[in-house]
Amino acid sequence: MKILIVNNTKIPAAKYGGTERVIWWLGKELNRQGHEVTYLVGAGSECPFAKVLIFDPVADINAQVPDDIDVVHFNYQMPGFTKKPYLVTVHGNPAYGEILDQNCAFVSSNHAERYGSAVYVHHGLDPEDYPKPDLNAKRFYTHFLAKAAWRIKNVQGAIDIATHSNNRLVVMGGSRLNFKMGFRFTPNLNVSFHGMVDNEEKSAVMKNSKALLFPVLWNEPFGIAIIESLYFGCPVFGTPYGSLPELVPAEFGLLSNSKAVLTEGLKAVGQFNNQHCHEYVLDVFSLEKMAKSYLKLYEIVLNGQKLNSKAPTLLEITPKRLSWNP
Repeated sequence: MKILIVNNTKIPAAKYGGTERVIWWLGKELNRQGHEVTYLVGAGSECPFAKVLIFDPVADINAQVPDDIDVVHFNYQMPGFTKKPYLVTVHGNPAYGEILDQNCAFVSSNHAERYGSAVYVHHGLDPEDYPKPDLNAKRFYTHFLAKAAWRIKNVQGAIDIATHSNNRLVVMGGSRLNFKMGFRFTPNLNVSFHGMVDNEEKSAVMKNSKALLFPVLWNEPFGIAIIESLYFGCPVFGTPYGSLPELVPAEFGLLSNSKAVLTEGLKAVGQFNNQHCHEYVLDVFSLEKMAKSYLKLYEIVLNGQKLNSKAPTLLEITPKRLSWNP
């Protein structure tokens, strides 16, 4: 099958790059399975296993898709595309009132359900992008991995949980002094800030971490940070919102919207098995599973069918920030 994967950003991911990392892994696995992959992506992109075309945001998208492509995989909404069978992966949380394409696929069951759909594909993780963790090594701190400037990511909640459980916290994705969402200065010296990190820096932190602290205050669509952390043997201490209940069973972490509950749970982090967390990711979130799931959806649209019986749209208005009991 000749597959065109479209996104309007550069690949490979330079720093965190959630969507960029996912489409890279998907294309790599589709190529491994014998399919011919082409990317239509941002300027400066390069790829050793697939042809790269540069996306022009001004030109008609129909004119940018090669004639020999069988199916197009968009990673954002693309109204007006008619040239080839296609689907659209929804990576974020589109606003209430936005009508999405009928050929949308979401990234978790909860994500799909909130938009009136049952079509989703969990992201996979590529172990080749990470060093193999020493799952028996001593661990020294906890970590937070997200854009800390986003208040919905609740970095302050993570700081409080770590501090009150007498754990150090390494924040990846933020700085001690932040002006982006209003002035915020974190004087707590129990917390270190590493800014936006690349894969090597991120891996170096996670391999020595006791746990991921992820007390987000929104409905997380998926959360690559979750499966990355579990890969390194880190259980997840987070809130029960969005994808988290389906990604983090009780064996691999603790979910609560209570700071006190998460703090007490973190004090007993030794009850979780690092090896089991690692194996869970390899078993459940493999690239092979992700690619096979998308191939099934490609076949549906190639047969002229729609993925959804009606256009998905957010069913209920949700608060800007979900509840947190400090």
